[in-house]
Amino acid sequence: MPNELTTPLLDQIVSPADLRRFKESELRQIADELRADLIDAVSKTGGHLGAGLGVVELTVALHYVFNTPDDRLIWDVGHQAYPHKILTGRREKMRTVRQEGGLSGFAKRTESEYDPFGAGHSSTSISAGLGMAVARDLSGGTNNVVAVIGDGAMSAGMAYEAMNNAGALDARLIVILNDNDMSIAPPTGAMSAYLARLVSGKTYRTLRNRAKSLSQHLPDFMREGARKTEEYTRGFFTGGTLFEELGFYYVGPIDGHDLDHLLPVLKNVRDAQTGPILVHVVTRKGKGYGPAEDSDDKYHGVSKFDVITGAQAKAKANAPSYTSVFAETLIQEAQEDDKIVAVNAAMPDGTGLDKFGAVFPARTFDVGIAEQHAVTFCAGLASEGYKPFAAIYSTFLQRAYDQIVHDVAIQKLPVRFAIDRAGYVGADGPTHAGAFDTGFLCPLPGLVVMAAADEAELRHMVRTAALYDDGPISFRYPRGNGTGVDMPERGEALAIGKGRIVKEGTKVAILSFGSRLADSVAAAEELDTFGLSTTVADARFAKPLDADLIARLARDHEVLILVEEGASGGFATQVLQHMAVRGLLDHGLKIRPLVMPDRFVDHAAPEAMVKTAALDRKGIVDAVFRALGTEAERVLKA
Repeated sequence: MPNELTTPLLDQIVSPADLRRFKESELRQIADELRADLIDAVSKTGGHLGAGLGVVELTVALHYVFNTPDDRLIWDVGHQAYPHKILTGRREKMRTVRQEGGLSGFAKRTESEYDPFGAGHSSTSISAGLGMAVARDLSGGTNNVVAVIGDGAMSAGMAYEAMNNAGALDARLIVILNDNDMSIAPPTGAMSAYLARLVSGKTYRTLRNRAKSLSQHLPDFMREGARKTEEYTRGFFTGGTLFEELGFYYVGPIDGHDLDHLLPVLKNVRDAQTGPILVHVVTRKGKGYGPAEDSDDKYHGVSKFDVITGAQAKAKANAPSYTSVFAETLIQEAQEDDKIVAVNAAMPDGTGLDKFGAVFPARTFDVGIAEQHAVTFCAGLASEGYKPFAAIYSTFLQRAYDQIVHDVAIQKLPVRFAIDRAGYVGADGPTHAGAFDTGFLCPLPGLVVMAAADEAELRHMVRTAALYDDGPISFRYPRGNGTGVDMPERGEALAIGKGRIVKEGTKVAILSFGSRLADSVAAAEELDTFGLSTTVADARFAKPLDADLIARLARDHEVLILVEEGASGGFATQVLQHMAVRGLLDHGLKIRPLVMPDRFVDHAAPEAMVKTAALDRKGIVDAVFRALGTEAERVLKA
């Protein structure tokens, strides 16, 4: 941490242009102050801390060497972008990060000109950077394009697709591989730093290019031999043969916390008017903050915490989380069925499968950031008689849609999709909201689509999925804690395509799909006080629909409200089409679908997002009165 007696240099930096006025000898102090400021800010708000701590020096070096924002700097995922935000004019707003009306927790184009590409999902930076580099060349530009990608994101196939394309195009693009966990690098130190500086320098590259020119006059077999000799000799000392095969000029590994190593290498690659270059930087997640360095996840995502002790604020103890209910129920089912296996895509903790893995390590598979592979991998397991549960966040399942269609649904393979984080997720905002899964799964023939209204229903749906072998089946559930309902000891298999009546009434009917059931019941109780006797039903299934239940609600009530925490095109659309085909809309029924608004809702507390979308108790009550045209009467009674 910076000495308290030194003059704060960070206070003098409003933009990277200010940073570039300092001497290189002053950058160490700036990095120390930046790290301290980051820790203080995130302690007040919570958020992604460990990744940002690991790239403090790298961030300072990149903005010092490159002429941002003219030079494009793209942060993959965005978890590591907090130091970048502080240096690019957003320091004063950092205490609002992930708060309603505040800064996004990710890079966001509308937030700053220094964020040339939005992030949230992983492994997109190289593709986006290549697009920017090609656009620059088509326009006759000369600026640099730099993509910073972590080792975890580099596990995704999309990153290699982009690198293969960049190599084929010989595009002038710089990729920084931030390696903080893969251990793919040999120990860094003076020798590796020297070699990195040597091979990135102009002299070596000039000699290498001259050698290439001379080799063109050699016979084919000698030319290829010379190329491989140079490549593998350099690879022996520096590594990176894989990246060279993809067409990238590899530099590294170098210590990502040593500015004396970083700066000359970055200057060299900046000035290299050549094709794609990959700089391999080794960093330590959580660097510079003891509690983060010592934790298992290096403080990847934290709640508010005490800076001195590192102790994080604990959520109030009440109902169990949906994720834990899923994990515990799956363990319970797997204890009686050895065909059950569990698959996740680099989210064992987030999906609860770390708990499953502790009990059944041989039946648990983390495939890395590779949702497409995860789904087809599950299809292969299912084809051999196993019962795979693919536990994937709703927002990430989007990345594997073709595999769901082609490899699972068409072949009618019984893959079980456990869709976590369905609906609004709060501070992570629109990039992580689970809005579209019901809409994109319902059109697929033979796929059963469920949603849990509470944690007890989730337990029933896990068991239902475990016993269902007639094809693919999915169940969605929200982030956070359950509603506190009484939990059954064991889940019960649900009748496929059958909902349930929760409350009986006569005038208004509310048909809820998923997490809005508690608000639907609360709305019904309020409507009862106005003399509007209200039925509440839990659909449970969006496909197949409960035709008898829908017909009863339509026939016996004046108003029917359809409620779901999902985008248009989902459950309500299924119901409306069903009713239209069967003539259930022809008798004066007042029907109103309540879904997410047709826009991406910015980050806020989940309950605030639900309120904004008018999917809470008040929104449901208001919809009923608008349908009845008795808004004025309600105001008089109130």
